[in-house]
Amino acid sequence: MIKDTGKKVLRIEAAAIRDLIDRIDDKFVRAVDVLEKCEGRCVVTGTGKSGLIAKKIAATLASTGTLAFFLHPAEGIHGDLGMVSRGDVVVALSNSGETEELIRILPALKRLDVSLISLVGKPNSTLAKNSDVVLDVGVKEEAGPFGMIPTASTTAALAMGDALAVALLEKRGLKKEDFAFFHPGGAIGKQLLVRVSDAMHTGAAIPSVGPDTPMKEVIMEMTGKKLGVTTVRGPRGVLAGIITDGDLRRVFQTEPDPLRLTAGEVMVRNPKVISPDALGAKAVQVMEQYSITSLVVVEKNRRVAGVVHLHDLLKMGVV
Repeated sequence: MIKDTGKKVLRIEAAAIRDLIDRIDDKFVRAVDVLEKCEGRCVVTGTGKSGLIAKKIAATLASTGTLAFFLHPAEGIHGDLGMVSRGDVVVALSNSGETEELIRILPALKRLDVSLISLVGKPNSTLAKNSDVVLDVGVKEEAGPFGMIPTASTTAALAMGDALAVALLEKRGLKKEDFAFFHPGGAIGKQLLVRVSDAMHTGAAIPSVGPDTPMKEVIMEMTGKKLGVTTVRGPRGVLAGIITDGDLRRVFQTEPDPLRLTAGEVMVRNPKVISPDALGAKAVQVMEQYSITSLVVVEKNRRVAGVVHLHDLLKMGVV
């Protein structure tokens, strides 16, 4: 019984979102255009459960480069409308389109001559009739047993708000670097801001041998630098190859006298490399793809600039 109820709720809410797909029409395009051309701020408003959804939409817009904030309409009619000015765009959420607090601030919004986008469940409502752009987010049924609990309707409004935000950021051509600017902290910022050059080992910390280096010295170099790999450098510091712990194990299993070999005879000549300007997340992706834990960092002329290890990226929170 409980499982059936849970599944029913999800089916109803999923259907509510699916029904929105065919409503992405010229009105949606116009709403995105109005938001893009906004010379002021985007004010998102709503009461009750719609107000909670409005707060989330405002936060999403702000995190993707739109100057947006939430205004409670009840506070608006008691003075907070002073935060709204000409050039702003108001996005109002109301399933009924008749929310008293919203209706009461409509005259003031008209006097300010701000653009009004409404997300409503009833396109013929008072709020819709007074809006510049109306987005229909109405649902066939709520997921609750009495059809009165805001469930599918708030889910639909939230999904439409996300659609607006994503379409807007794509129209503005927001790049990963721009997105990272609004998320300097936490996992998102670390994934988008940390470069390989921030995490790599450089200078004397780079394990390095020449092609003629005996295997005994190769082992000592790898053991001392503790990265499980050593670069093999040719003239002018150009990367000739690498030797990993795995390469050592294979050599000791197959060669009768491995210590008589040189680094050049054991090294892998075309290892996976990465640029110091690459994102740390890209380095992790390459490591995962090829099941390795270290990458040699090279400049454009293939001169060795450093070595980056998976553990260093983990410590910096890239993963």
